[in-house]
Amino acid sequence: MTNTRLATREPRPAFGVGRHGGEMGTGMDSNRRTALTAGVLFIVATAASLLSSAVEPVLTRTDYLTRVSDNANLVSAGGLLEIVAAGTSVGIAIALYPVLKRWSAGMALGSVVFRTIEAVMYTASAVSLLSLLTVGQLFARAATAESASVQAIGDALVAVRQESVLAGVFAFAVGALMYYVVFYRSRLIPRWLSGWGIAGVLLMLVACLSALFTRNPVTSFTILILPIAVQEMVLAVWLIAKGFSSSALQPIKPV
Repeated sequence: MTNTRLATREPRPAFGVGRHGGEMGTGMDSNRRTALTAGVLFIVATAASLLSSAVEPVLTRTDYLTRVSDNANLVSAGGLLEIVAAGTSVGIAIALYPVLKRWSAGMALGSVVFRTIEAVMYTASAVSLLSLLTVGQLFARAATAESASVQAIGDALVAVRQESVLAGVFAFAVGALMYYVVFYRSRLIPRWLSGWGIAGVLLMLVACLSALFTRNPVTSFTILILPIAVQEMVLAVWLIAKGFSSSALQPIKPV
């Protein structure tokens, strides 16, 4: 009798999904935690990036070194937010990797690599920004004969920051495009949402190319940046509220 019961017992569902779509075991719990983690990181990364842009008006004036010295707290906060944005940006790709690698290990790993490059560039931007605090103080104390050399150092740091941000946004666009393509193919999230992400990233690439050839800051192309910024906030809410599609979470061989 015992052997008959064992032979006819219903097999355990894969990935923790029961016959009626309910959550069972640790598989779905892990996927749910991944969605929640990624959703929170999306919100923090986007918020940090937007808030850090408050320092831009200080750097666009001809007397920016004086303004940096007078607004030390704002500049310090901007640098801290850029470091937060760097850490959470790569954290998004790392959080998504265990799920996305089931559909495309190469693209999942590529998104981690490019968003790591993004984080490095944002960190370089933050270091350049915070270094301007010291240069601003030197400029305020410098004699007239020395002010030109201090100004040149400040100009170099601003240029490094601008190019670092541009390189970071380029890396973000490539990395994000990779995981949005995987999202679209896998249907882990609705296709309208992943399609919106692909379109938004392509507009971001246009903004990067425009900044590269016009020599304007990439942050000045707000109309091209806004779609992906809004999409990532919508995606974050979706991941936190609904998570990944349970019907898409089936065993699949990575490609």
